[in-house]
Amino acid sequence: MLNTYSPDRSNIIEFNRSPQNLHLESSLQDLSLFDLQVDINQKGIILTQLFESDSTIPGVILMNGKQFIGMISQRRFFERMSRPYARELFLGRSLHVFYNVAKMELLLLPGNTPVVEAAQQAIRRSPHHIYEPIVVQISPNQYQVLDVQQLLIAQSCIHQLATELLRQKTQAQLIQTEKLASLGQMLAGVSHEIRNPVACIIGNLQCLSDYYQDLMGLLETYEQEFPQASPSIKDYKEQIDFGLIQQDLPEVLDSINLSSERLIHLVNSLRGFSRTDSSKPEKVDLNYCLENALLILKNRIKKGFNLVKNYGKIPPIYGYPNQLSQVFINIISNAIDALEDISQEHPHLAKITITTEIRDCSEGEKQTLKIETDSPQIPLLYHSDYFEPARSPHSNCDCKTEPSNSLPCCISIRIADNGPGIPPAILDRIFETFFTTKTPEKGTGLGLSISHQIITDKHRGQLNVTSQVGRGTEFEILLPIL
Repeated sequence: MLNTYSPDRSNIIEFNRSPQNLHLESSLQDLSLFDLQVDINQKGIILTQLFESDSTIPGVILMNGKQFIGMISQRRFFERMSRPYARELFLGRSLHVFYNVAKMELLLLPGNTPVVEAAQQAIRRSPHHIYEPIVVQISPNQYQVLDVQQLLIAQSCIHQLATELLRQKTQAQLIQTEKLASLGQMLAGVSHEIRNPVACIIGNLQCLSDYYQDLMGLLETYEQEFPQASPSIKDYKEQIDFGLIQQDLPEVLDSINLSSERLIHLVNSLRGFSRTDSSKPEKVDLNYCLENALLILKNRIKKGFNLVKNYGKIPPIYGYPNQLSQVFINIISNAIDALEDISQEHPHLAKITITTEIRDCSEGEKQTLKIETDSPQIPLLYHSDYFEPARSPHSNCDCKTEPSNSLPCCISIRIADNGPGIPPAILDRIFETFFTTKTPEKGTGLGLSISHQIITDKHRGQLNVTSQVGRGTEFEILLPIL
């Protein structure tokens, strides 16, 4: 700190003269600041010599020993000095006199204040103060001066950085979208090519099974007509283990048939997922959508995960099946990613639980789902059989009133894992576009954002998440029955 001043330039300490190496979280202490302090007991002529020696100095800090008093800007100083008799009145006296007369509202900000936030506070000042420098407190006893122009230049640089980053992420999103579109087209073509030979296999399996039965019948007839087989026939039966063939071949045919049906089911799921939804909503079986999603992810789920399915008896809804399948795939994939470490070390402990049910909604949920409280709750489309069971004891319903005789008003799909959980600081941001904690190879930060949009905008629903570090995470999708 400089308690006395001489016009020697060595007494002026400047750093970060140009705002380089800025980033989105840059603070005031990263900018070009002037460390120039003058004791308030000095005479006013000191400021004249100082400001005339360097017109770029925005202002000086006034100190009384180690005590911060305030700041005098060059602009304000010369404005006062231009008035009649001002030089005679102030230059020969201590700076106390000038400061008491010219003192104005001061903007004092901590050094760790983000540049963008500081710029917003600076431009919100009155027109008389908007060009006044800002005092930045670096430490309890260290104050420096920031020119407003430098602040606005830094804000502009950060804005350009943010724009460029958004452009890059948008470009990456477009590339990823194009890749997914191409993959979807390729998937549709490949699934079509697979479907034809699989259908041929399934069709011929019945013929093969019939031929087998006919051949076995023919052999039985031969054995009845010629019970005493020749030695060569007996030897050949023993060589090929004819008894095992009779027993094993039907099981082989059944296995081929079952595998072919599973393959055709997978192909149908891939074709359905890759095609574009119609412009109009259609009737959707949510449990079936979940099964399709699990079928697509089966190769990942079978590697060390316990999958628990608690499907309730829920009515169909009108919606977009492929978009809902995309939501289920995104959420289940995140659960699988969260459980990867557990599944490798303790395969029997990693668990994903999927629960579907109908339940009552709280008043807040009814408002979000746009369910009219006084309107009939269940349209004629839905059969009363769906609502025979009592509401699930695991329901998270937080209704303030006792359950009435009215029917439940929403469908709940809960997907839970017992992974490491999501820290609270991150939990509030998981639905933000491009926000992700995964590496670029594993995630783009779009899955949950798109899922949230599909549920809320396209299906008038609600996507909730609860998580506890060390215990796991649960996503709940609420969809209105109406």
